[in-house]
Amino acid sequence: MIPMKALYFDGRLAVREVDTPQPGAGEALIQVMLAGICGTDREILKGYSGFRGILGHEFVGRVVESAEKKWLGKRVVGEINVSCGACDFCLWGRGRHCPTRTVMGIVNRDGAFAEYVVLPVINLHEVPKSIPDEAAVFVEPLAAAAEILEQMKILPGTHVAVLGDGCLGLLVAQVLHHAQARVTLIGKHRAKLDLARSWGITAACRGDAGPPAHSFNVVVEATGSPRALDEAFRLVEPRGTLVMKSTFHQPAQFDTAQLVVNEVTLMGSRCGNFPPALDLLRRGHVKVRPLISKTFPLEAGAEALNYSETSTRLKILLAPAGKVIVPG
Repeated sequence: MIPMKALYFDGRLAVREVDTPQPGAGEALIQVMLAGICGTDREILKGYSGFRGILGHEFVGRVVESAEKKWLGKRVVGEINVSCGACDFCLWGRGRHCPTRTVMGIVNRDGAFAEYVVLPVINLHEVPKSIPDEAAVFVEPLAAAAEILEQMKILPGTHVAVLGDGCLGLLVAQVLHHAQARVTLIGKHRAKLDLARSWGITAACRGDAGPPAHSFNVVVEATGSPRALDEAFRLVEPRGTLVMKSTFHQPAQFDTAQLVVNEVTLMGSRCGNFPPALDLLRRGHVKVRPLISKTFPLEAGAEALNYSETSTRLKILLAPAGKVIVPG
């Protein structure tokens, strides 16, 4: 076996040399160009999902080996859920909820914080030439942001609050703003809020005199902290919808009476379809280059995860192929 470098977690996070994975039937070996660190990766280090192995699920790479020759040399991104293809969920087109699925870098499948990763070709999407690597690496979180529009109808003029000014919150705010919702991004970092304002999005700083109670049709929680749920329930109107995007390594607690008395719809929202995200990037409807805070080489992966914990950071990238990206 040929060795490769990978950022491996088994209770301790470290870069190791491991065997390069070998693609099986219907799979492709992908050289990872760039990979993004997200909140789920940080929650895994705290115990979320009990994962052990190579972290990382946001990536762009190039296919270097596959029995399906049409993929060779293609620049790709990959959907992270690998389903069985045969159960009722898969046959109904809900493979992301397949009970035996593996999830890249999260559940029983090695991820993209490595020089190479293997995925089924059915999971791959070719990246258009007009989308550079440093934008394509955002496809997975952008697809998750756009999933809200797949799950519910957001009419033009809908009043939406997005709680959290991290990378996901800024992506969600842009997606819903493009859908012509009246978006207010609520966060605590003035530089990030100013970035949203530069895109024409209303922004408010937590701690200031914020929006009045029950003033939003929809509230999207994207803070990464269960403490934000109280604020989310305060802001959503009766019979409104509260969308949860964050995953926590510990159970979240809230007063269920608020849910019942105000007849609030609570909706979980996870992964999304890649084609809409690629289209948003291709058309320039969502800005991602300003979200890149810093790029680290793979060898400094543990340092990069630690660096990403600082709340003033946005997207931290790893460059397994040695490519250096200057923040835009």
